[in-house]
Formats: sequence, structure tokens, C-alpha cells
Amino acid sequence: MTCIVGIETEDGVIIGGDSAGTGGYSQGIRVDEKVWESGEFIFGFTTSFRMGQLLRYKLDPPRRPDKDATQEERDEWMTTEFIDAVRKLLKDGGYAQVENGVEKGGTFLVGWRGTLYCVQCDFQVARTVDGYDAVGSGGENAVGSLYSSTAQKPKARVKLALEAAAYFNAAVAPPFKIIEKKRES
Repeated sequence: MTCIVGIETEDGVIIGGDSAGTGGYSQGIRVDEKVWESGEFIFGFTTSFRMGQLLRYKLDPPRRPDKDATQEERDEWMTTEFIDAVRKLLKDGGYAQVENGVEKGGTFLVGWRGTLYCVQCDFQVARTVDGYDAVGSGGENAVGSLYSSTAQKPKARVKLALEAAAYFNAAVAPPFKIIEKKRES
């Protein structure tokens, strides 16, 4: 299910996603979007619509560092306080799973203050040196597209990556939603 694509730009972060909801060999186009803006953040999720609904409607991120915080301070906040809030939300919402003593959630992209983060199902927070990432069943197709389209404008790259994922992966389908979150000064 899904392809979520994110890219850092000089102005902020762009995240785009598809609209497919899949299960087995069935696919439906969902009205509830996988990509949205919330305050300082933009999100795009895969894994489960339930996880996305909890993130969208119930996540209350803890107090954030000052706007002049260093990148390292922002990264530290994301990997500790933000993730603690996400873990609690998913547990309280009945979504988090514990298997062999290991807690698992789901995978999603977050754009915050000009930085793109990828939260993995084990709650690690990843950033790529490339400044772009893609998750979901069409993620590998999308990353290949992003790699080969560096000469294009960022929003066009995101759209092209989603189109490539939809072309090569049966669990990805338009319409696509693309959101740009400008870096706040």
C-alpha cells in the first residue's frame, strides 16, 4: 500500500502521496488523505490508515525547541520527545504492537523546520544525506526517480516520483496530493 515521497528544498519540505488503499488483490481510492499539514509539520504515512488517523487527529507534539535551535538540537528533539509522544499516542490508540518484547508502530515521513525525517516502524528517526526519501510499497521506484531527476524543480520531482511508483507498483494510485511547507523564519 502506498507511496509517500518527501524532499527538502531551499525553502522548506515537500511531501506527496497517493490515494490507494489496498488489501490483498483489492484496491480502493480513499478520501482520507495520506498527506497533510499540521502547524509547523507536514506528514505523509504508509502502513495503516488507523495510524495515520491517530497521527492526524490526536498527535499533540510536545514543546519544541526554539526556532534558533541547531540542527543537532532539532534532531535530538525528534528522536526523543517527538518519538515518545508518537509511541504513547499509538499505544493509547490501540495501534502499537509488541512482539517478542519489541514495540512496533508504522512508517511515515515528517517535514519540520526545513528538514525531512523518516520515522520507521521501530521508531528510529532517519535522515538521508540526499535530502529526499520515499516510503511504502512504491518507495524504491520513487527513490530511483528522485535520484535521476535532480535537474528538475522539486515539486515536479515529487510528482514524477509518484507517477513512477504508480506505473511500476500495483498498490500505488492517483490522485496524488502534494504539500509544500515553507521553512518558518
